[in-house]
Amino acid sequence: MTNYYRMTIKKRSKRKTIVLVMICFMGILSLMPMLDRDDRREGASGPRAASEPGAAKDEFTEATEQAGNEILAGDSGVDALLFKEGVVQKGDTVMTLLGDFFSPAEIISLARECEEIFSLSRICAGHAFAITTQGDDFHGFEYEISAAEKLRILKAEEGFQVERAPIEYDVRTERVSGVITSNLYAAVDAAGESPELAVRLAEIFAWDIDFIRDIREGDTFTVLAEKRSRDGQPAGYGRILAAMFINQGQVYKGFLFETAEGQAHFYDENGRSMRKAFLKTPLDFARITSGFSRKRFHPVLGVNRPHLGTDYAAPTGTPIKSVGDGVITVLTRNNASGNYITIRHNNSYETSYLHMSRFASGLKRGSRVRQGQVIGYVGQTGWATGPHVCFRMKKNGQHINPVKLKTPPAEGVPQDRREAFTGLVSHLTTTLEQDTSQTAEAAQRQAVPAL
Repeated sequence: MTNYYRMTIKKRSKRKTIVLVMICFMGILSLMPMLDRDDRREGASGPRAASEPGAAKDEFTEATEQAGNEILAGDSGVDALLFKEGVVQKGDTVMTLLGDFFSPAEIISLARECEEIFSLSRICAGHAFAITTQGDDFHGFEYEISAAEKLRILKAEEGFQVERAPIEYDVRTERVSGVITSNLYAAVDAAGESPELAVRLAEIFAWDIDFIRDIREGDTFTVLAEKRSRDGQPAGYGRILAAMFINQGQVYKGFLFETAEGQAHFYDENGRSMRKAFLKTPLDFARITSGFSRKRFHPVLGVNRPHLGTDYAAPTGTPIKSVGDGVITVLTRNNASGNYITIRHNNSYETSYLHMSRFASGLKRGSRVRQGQVIGYVGQTGWATGPHVCFRMKKNGQHINPVKLKTPPAEGVPQDRREAFTGLVSHLTTTLEQDTSQTAEAAQRQAVPAL
C-alpha cells in the first residue's frame, strides 16, 4: 500500500531547548551584581538597576525571556498529530487498517458502535482513508463512503464518537452545451467533459428519449452543472440544476427542484415530473439488433418464430437496470433464455431480462427493486449469437412492444410549492436557453455565477 505522512505540528527537541534556556537565565543572573556595581559608579543620574524592584529590564533580558516563554509554550509535552493517508487495497479490512492500534476484541467493539452509522464490513477497495495518531495513540479515522459522504471515527474519553459527515468540495456552476454528431458520449467528450455527464444527462431524460433509437445528428444538449474540486483538483460533478435536450426538433427541459419533504426530483417547465412508471430502455447506451415481431427468423434455431421482445446489444458486463419499481418473481437459468430475471411491477405489468452473464449480488426471488437499480449484466447465456439483453414486457399477461408503450408521469410539483418552482424555472431558463443555435464548433462551456 502506498501511503504518505504529513506533519501538522513540527516536533522540537524539548529537553535540549529547555536546558539551553535555563543556562541563559543562569548566565544573566550571574552578571546582575556586576551590572549593579557599574550602575552605582555612574551615579544617581544613570538608569536604575534591573535588579531593583520596579526597574525596567534590559532589552537582552526581555528578548531572552520572551523567547523562552514561546519555546516553553510550544513544548507543552503534547505529541504532534500525524496523518496517514491512503487508499484501501484489495483484501484490506478494518482489522488490517486499525490492527496496529487495537486488539481484535477492541475492533469488534468498535464495529458494534459503528453498525448503526456505517457497517465497517462494507469498507471497499479503492476508497480513500486517513488515520490520525498522536504519538503512538490512535486519534481518529476517516473513510470515504462515497463521493459525497465520509465516515468519521474519533477517540473519546469513553469509547468513540462515530458520525457520517459530508465531503467538502469547492463548487462552481457551469453551462455546458454540445451538438450530436454521432452519439451522446462523443458529443459530451467534444465539449471537454467526462462520460459521467453523458450518463447523468441520459438519466434525466430516460423516460422521454431513447438514447439508442431516437437521437439524430444535429440534436443539441445544454446542461447547468455543478463542478467540484478538492485541493485544486477536479473531483467530478455535483448536482445538475437544469438540462435541455432538443431531439428531432422536440424540446425537452428538466429542472431540479426540492419539495417540502426535502426530496429533489426533476420536473419539466410546467411542473410535471420527468419520472414515469417505466424507463424507456434497461440499458443506458446500446443498439437494437432485433425488434418486437410476431414472426422472425431465429438465428440459432433457423426457423421463423415470434420474437416477443427487443434485443439490445452491448459489451459483456454492461449493467442492466430495472425499468420500474417492483418485485422479482423469477431469478433462474434455462437453456433458451440463459440467466434471466422477471419483475412484477403492479397488477398489470411485468418485465423480463434474458441472456445475462450474471445477476447483481444480493438479489433473489422476492427481492424488491427500484427503478434504475442494476439487476444484472449483459451476457450471452442461453440461445444467443452475441452479448445482448432481450427485454420483454407483458401487460395483463399479454406480450406487448415496450418501445411503443406510453405511461403517465409521476406526481408533479405540489400546489403549495408552485410559486417557488416558477421562480426557479424563470431564473434558470434565461441561462439555459442562451445561444441555442450554436454550432458544434461554437458550443463551448460558459461559466455562470453559482446558484
